Amino acid sequence: MPRSTQMNDLTSPELVAQVNPENLRLKKDFLDYLKSVQRSPGTIRGYENDLDIFFVYCMKNLGNKNFASVSKRDLVSFQNWLINENGNSPSRVRRIKSAISSLSNFIEAILDDEEEFKNFRSIVRKIESPVNQPVRDKTILSEEQLNKLLKMLTDSGKHEKACMLALAMHSGRRKSELVRFRVDDFKDENLVCGGALYKTSDTIKTKGFGHGKYIYCYTLAKDFKPYFDRWMEQREKDSVVSEWLFPLKGNPTQQMKPETLNSWAISFGKLLGVDFYWHCLRHYFTTDLARSGLPDGVIQEIIGWTSSDMVRLYKDLTTEEQLDQYFDETGIKVVQPTKLSDL
Repeated sequence: MPRSTQMNDLTSPELVAQVNPENLRLKKDFLDYLKSVQRSPGTIRGYENDLDIFFVYCMKNLGNKNFASVSKRDLVSFQNWLINENGNSPSRVRRIKSAISSLSNFIEAILDDEEEFKNFRSIVRKIESPVNQPVRDKTILSEEQLNKLLKMLTDSGKHEKACMLALAMHSGRRKSELVRFRVDDFKDENLVCGGALYKTSDTIKTKGFGHGKYIYCYTLAKDFKPYFDRWMEQREKDSVVSEWLFPLKGNPTQQMKPETLNSWAISFGKLLGVDFYWHCLRHYFTTDLARSGLPDGVIQEIIGWTSSDMVRLYKDLTTEEQLDQYFDETGIKVVQPTKLSDL
C-alpha cells in the first residue's frame, strides 16, 4: 500500500464527506450537467477533484460556508494557501480556479432562477492569478562544487543540510519528494544491487502527469551514507525522535515542509556564487549515472521515468563525453556493461 502523505489526504473520502451538503449537491448538479453535454470522463474527474480541494478547504478554514457565500477575500486566502502552503505551481492554481469559475458560470447560466442564486455573481475572474516564474538560466553543478558545499556544511556542523544535499545529489529526487523519506529507508536490509543502492521501504508519492504516481526510490549508498550517519548522530544528541528523515521543527511527527528548502537553496547559492536550485541536482544525478556508463534504460528505471527520452533531456554530457564512452585511439571500444554494484 502507498504510504500516506498530506497530499494524499487532501481530498480523502472522509474529508469530502464532511463538506457542506449544499456544496456537495451543487457539485453533483454541475457534474451531471457536464455529463449531459458530453464532456469527457477525464475532464469531469478533473473538475470533481479540483472542486473537492476547494470545498474541503472551505470546510476546514471557512466554516464550511455555502459556495454562494464565498467572498473575494476567501478566494485570495485559498489561492495563497495553494501557492505558499500546499506548494502548487501557478499553472495548477489557475486550473483549480478555472474549475471554480466554471461552476460559477453554471450557476449564472442554469441556476439563476433559483432563489438561492438570484443575486449570485461570479467573482473568480476578479482575482488575479499567479504568473509563471520566468525561465531561469540552467545551472550545471560540478562534482567539485558540490563536494565543496558539502564540506562547508559539514565543517560548520550543519549536518541536516548536508544530509539533504547529499540525498538530492545521490537520489535525483525532486524537492517535494526529498522531505518524504523516512529514517527506516536507510536500514541495511534496504540495500539492494550488491549494496550499491538503498531502496525505500515503501513507495513515495512523486510529481508527474495527472496526480503523480507512487514509486520506490533509490539512493546511491556509498556516497550518501556518511552524511546520513552524521545527521543521525546529531539527532541523537539533540534528542530528536521522528520516523521522518527530515522532521518538521517543533512538530517531529510531521515531515519538513518543502518550502523550507527554498531558503536553503538561496543560502547554498550564496556559498557557491551560483544560482542554486534543487532541480539542478536531478540533472547532476542523471549525468553522474550516465558518466558511470549506465544505459539510459537503467537510469530510467532508477529515477522512475516512464520513458528513456527523459534521460537524454536531463543528462548534461557534451558530445565529446558521449563519444568518448564508445571510441578511443583503437577505434570503436568494446563496452563492458556497468553493474550497479560497481557504483
